[in-house]
Amino acid sequence: MAGRDEPVKAAPDTRITAGVLTLGLIAILVGGAFAGLIVEGAGNLAGAAAAFDGYLFRIARFTLWQAALSTLLSVAPALFVARALSRHPVFFGRTLILQLFALPLALPAIVAALGVLALYGRAGYFADLLSVGGQNWPGIYGLSGILVAHVFFNLPLATRLFLEALQAVPSDQWRLSSQLGMRAPATFRLIEWPALRAALPGVAGLVFMLCITSFTIVLTLGGGPAASTLEVAIYQALRFDFDPARAVSLTLIQIGLTVLVVGALARLGASMTGDANLPVAPRRYLSAGNLETVLNAVLILLALAFVAGPMAATVMAGLGADLGRLAGEAAVRQATMTSLVLACLSAALSVAISLSLVMARRALAIRRRSERRSVLELLSDTGPAFVLVVPPIVLGAGWFVLLRHVADVFAIAPVMVVAVNAMMAMPFALRALRPAYDAASERHERLCAQLGVAGWTRLRLIDWPPLRRPLATAFSFAMALSLGDLGVIALFGSDSVQTLPYLLLARMGSYRTADAAGLALLLGLACLALVLAADRLGKGREV
Repeated sequence: MAGRDEPVKAAPDTRITAGVLTLGLIAILVGGAFAGLIVEGAGNLAGAAAAFDGYLFRIARFTLWQAALSTLLSVAPALFVARALSRHPVFFGRTLILQLFALPLALPAIVAALGVLALYGRAGYFADLLSVGGQNWPGIYGLSGILVAHVFFNLPLATRLFLEALQAVPSDQWRLSSQLGMRAPATFRLIEWPALRAALPGVAGLVFMLCITSFTIVLTLGGGPAASTLEVAIYQALRFDFDPARAVSLTLIQIGLTVLVVGALARLGASMTGDANLPVAPRRYLSAGNLETVLNAVLILLALAFVAGPMAATVMAGLGADLGRLAGEAAVRQATMTSLVLACLSAALSVAISLSLVMARRALAIRRRSERRSVLELLSDTGPAFVLVVPPIVLGAGWFVLLRHVADVFAIAPVMVVAVNAMMAMPFALRALRPAYDAASERHERLCAQLGVAGWTRLRLIDWPPLRRPLATAFSFAMALSLGDLGVIALFGSDSVQTLPYLLLARMGSYRTADAAGLALLLGLACLALVLAADRLGKGREV
C-alpha cells in the first residue's frame, strides 16, 4: 500500500477529524432514537409490559411468516430463471431483460404497490379474468398482495445475484464440460448447483431481511390488522392510537428480530445492498437442446411478464389520469417541491458523511503501524453497515416519542426526513465512493504527503477529478431513495409538510385512485431517471 512505510506525521489529519465527527453524528441519530424508546419505556413500565400481549406476538408471527413465504416465492423461481439466462449467454434481448430486472430497484415501493393493484385489484386489468363462478374478484389486499409485491421486487434481485454466482464459475469448467459432452442434468449437478448452493444462503438471507423490514408494501396492501407487520403496527400505534407504550414494545421486538437476521446475514457473507450493475456474461461453451431451449424461453418470458406487468400497469393507469389537472394543483406542486428539496438535502448529506468516512478509513489505514486495525478504523469501515440494523420507522418512532415532550414533532418533519433518509442511503453511497477514493489514494497519497497538500486544497485539486463521477452516482442514487421514501414522512408528515409519496398515500386513502395513479407515474419516472443516471455515471466512472 502506498504510503504504508512513511513515517507517521505528527500533524492531525483533517480526514480523520471529519470521520470522527461523522461517526458522532450517526451515534446521535441512532442513540437518540434508542434514548427516546428507553425514556418512554422507563416512564411507563406497566404500559410497556402490558403491551406484550397476544396481539403483539401475533403481529410478530405474521411478520416472520410473510417474510419467509416471500423469500421462498422469490428465491426458488430465481434459481431456475438465473440458470435459464446462464444457459443462453448470447441471445437477442438478453441485455434488455437484465436491465428490466434492475428497474424494480429504482421504483418506490408505493409506486409498485399501485402497479400491483392496477393489475390484480378489485378494479384491475385482470379482475374479470380472475372472477370465478359469476362472483366479482375481491381484490388482492392482505397476505396475497404483500407476497405478489415482494416477489415483484425480490425475484429480479435474486435472479441477478444468482446469475452473478454462475458467471463467477471459471470458464475452464464450462470448456471441460463441453469437451466431455456433459448433458444439462450432469452440468447442473456438477457445475451449476455447487455455485448456486454457495450463493443461496446469502441471497435468501438478504431477501428475508428486505421482507421483514418492509413497511410501505404492507401499509398499502395489507388491508387491515389481520395482515399487519411490526413496522406498520408501530406506525399505527403512534399516528392513530397514540399509544407510545405499545409502540416501544413493538419497536423492541422489531429491533431484536432485525438484529438476529442481520447477524445471520453477516455470518453468511451476504451483500447488504445487492448488485445493480451486473456485467454481461461472457460466451460459454454450452449447447442446450431444443426442448431445454423452449423450456428456458418459456421460463424467462414468464418471469419477464411478471416483472413487466406492474410497471406497464402503472404507466397505463397513470396515463389515464388527468395529468394536466394534477400538475396545476397547488398541493401537488407544493408536495413536488418539498420532495425535491428534501431529497436534494438528504442526498447531499448522505454523500458528505459517506465521503468523510471513506477518507477517514483510508487515512487511518495508512497510519496503521501493524496489521491490527484500531477501533476507530473498524468503526469507519463497518460502523455504517449497522445503520441497516435499525429500520427507518424505528428511528422515526424513537425520535417521535423523544421529541413530543419538548417540541412539535410535525414541525421538525423536514429535519427528521433529511437525517434518516441520508443515513439509510449511506451504505449505497459508500459502495460507490470507496473504490474510487482508494484507487486515487494509491496514486497520490505519497506525493500529497511530500508536498504537504491536505485539507480543502487536496480535495479540490487532487481528489475531486477522480471522485466527480462516483460522487454524482452516489448523489443520484441517494436522491432517488429519498424521493420515493415513505417510512419517516408517514410518521412526521402533516397537511403542512407533504411529500409526493405522502400525498399519494393520502389520495389512495380517500379513494381518489386516478389521482394516485397519476402521482405514481410522475414519482416513478423521477426515481427511475435518477437511478438510470446513477447507473450510467457509475459505468463511466473515472478512477
